[in-house]
Amino acid sequence: MATTDVVIAGSGPTGLMLATELRLAGVQVTLVDALPARTGESRAGGIHARSMEILDQRGILGRLLPQGRQMQAGHFGGLALNFADFDTDHPYMLAVLQSIMERELEGRADELGVNTQWGSPVIGFHQDDAGIEVEIGGARPRTLRAAFLVGCDGGRSSVRKIAGIDFSGTDATATGMIADAELADPPAQPFFARRGVSGDYSVIQFQPGWYRLILQRHDLVLPRGTELSFEDFRANFIELAGTDYGMHSPRWVTHYGDAARQAVRYRAGRVFLAGDAAHIHFPAGGQGQNLGIQDAVNLGWKLAAAVRGTAPETLFDTYESERHPIAERVLHNTRAQTALMRPGAHTDALRDVMSDLVELPEVRHRLGLMITALDIDYDTKCAHPLAGRRMPDAVLITSTCATRFFELCRRAHPILLLLNRTPAPTLPTGFEHIDIVTADTPAATWTLPGVGGIPTPAAVLIRPDGYVAWATDEPGADGLAEALATWFGATA
Repeated sequence: MATTDVVIAGSGPTGLMLATELRLAGVQVTLVDALPARTGESRAGGIHARSMEILDQRGILGRLLPQGRQMQAGHFGGLALNFADFDTDHPYMLAVLQSIMERELEGRADELGVNTQWGSPVIGFHQDDAGIEVEIGGARPRTLRAAFLVGCDGGRSSVRKIAGIDFSGTDATATGMIADAELADPPAQPFFARRGVSGDYSVIQFQPGWYRLILQRHDLVLPRGTELSFEDFRANFIELAGTDYGMHSPRWVTHYGDAARQAVRYRAGRVFLAGDAAHIHFPAGGQGQNLGIQDAVNLGWKLAAAVRGTAPETLFDTYESERHPIAERVLHNTRAQTALMRPGAHTDALRDVMSDLVELPEVRHRLGLMITALDIDYDTKCAHPLAGRRMPDAVLITSTCATRFFELCRRAHPILLLLNRTPAPTLPTGFEHIDIVTADTPAATWTLPGVGGIPTPAAVLIRPDGYVAWATDEPGADGLAEALATWFGATA
């Protein structure tokens, strides 16, 4: 029987991101996928600021930026939200296809020694106190022995079903359709969206010569498994738009619904869920792929700590307590966006009122920070305004060079950052895996999205996912030992 540390089911963006996080921590990973090979299809078409920050801190973003289009405006229910004044190095949405994301993440995973085993569905598992045996089907049935199994295998997750985890929520009330095609008579704008009598439609130019066409029909629900032809798509698009822009040579056609469901729990013993296996929703605002990537980065370092034996017993609970409410909020706001996109005089009136409201900076920031996930604030039991939020990409001057904070995050290690000659504490035995960085910073204040400016702290304890576990403005302040034990203390 082959052995590994973690089996990941599903090699989409969530599974690939999780695999790279685990390999950075030195954990053995086996990535399996039920598909015979990568399809090249792209449901997702963009990433938001928070995901770009994560990819930046791992050194991956530079591979994606030249292959995408920077778009400062996102939307809430089709109402434009300008991100230009958001407090991030990436105040825009990067329009980049999921297939490109997967290619670049897979390239990074390959560099770290991750190999994907295709045609390998998870068909069962048995867990005990010491580990889990995962049964793999396909042409070469086998069993893998591991410490943990993570289901990143999509909305119809086999792992979730075998684990017996309920997937509760609401059924579809509308149908969306996507076609990637060339246009003989394209619109002048590279991106636009319009409302029709029975729904809405949009056109996005991803690369010169071809476009993504999207429509939503609120008077139609296609049963799961229905085949959608290019001619079906064209007919529906013409009905809404009055033209097909000369669409031809389709690369891909698909449909989806606005069902919104979430796993009632993200863990069953040694089995975890992430990405679409844990939550599905209408793709309003482009949040889905981002949600999965952020699940993976939250879970990865916690699994790695358990494999290494440096995880406190309560650490696993924080994956669900931190990520479940975030996904629940996404399901809530996508339901609201679906309602705001429905046709009819009553919705038109609501949209007129909302259009005025989103012009107000407070409303625009509230909605935009939620869509981009820049407002996430985890409960770390530390009262400092930085604790629970992402560490900003501050300029730091060390004894050897000037650098950005994100460049210190390449190895995905926990970091104790001591600023402006704050003396180094003596860490208790067992915390040798904490990187201690002493640096000066020229900034008297740091700016946090949704918070504003705060005084530059004296010391910051940062988790491997980039979120702050503890911070203080006073050298020698209490709380560091407790934070170390809470987040990085060895299990019994």
